[in-house]
Amino acid sequence: KVLDASTLSFGTRVRWFAICFVAGIVCSILGTALLWLPKGIKLFAVFYTLGNIAALASTCFLMGPLKQLKAMFEPKRLIATVVMLVNILYLL
Repeated sequence: KVLDASTLSFGTRVRWFAICFVAGIVCSILGTALLWLPKGIKLFAVFYTLGNIAALASTCFLMGPLKQLKAMFEPKRLIATVVMLVNILYLL
């Protein structure tokens, strides 16, 4: 049950949610700020992608990874999920 967030205490899950969520916001804002530098578009892409990954990780701590994946791949969210994951993988 290494991947099961429900084995963590509620306080631990909330703490890691907050850490990942704040890291995601900071990375996204930093990426946006770096956009105006020379070659900033590459820095923007990297930091914005890291921010999105951190935001996904934050909700993973609250919901648990399996429940989150099931929710992401529901029929009404499937297209958005696939587009987001393809774009993240493209940047890696």
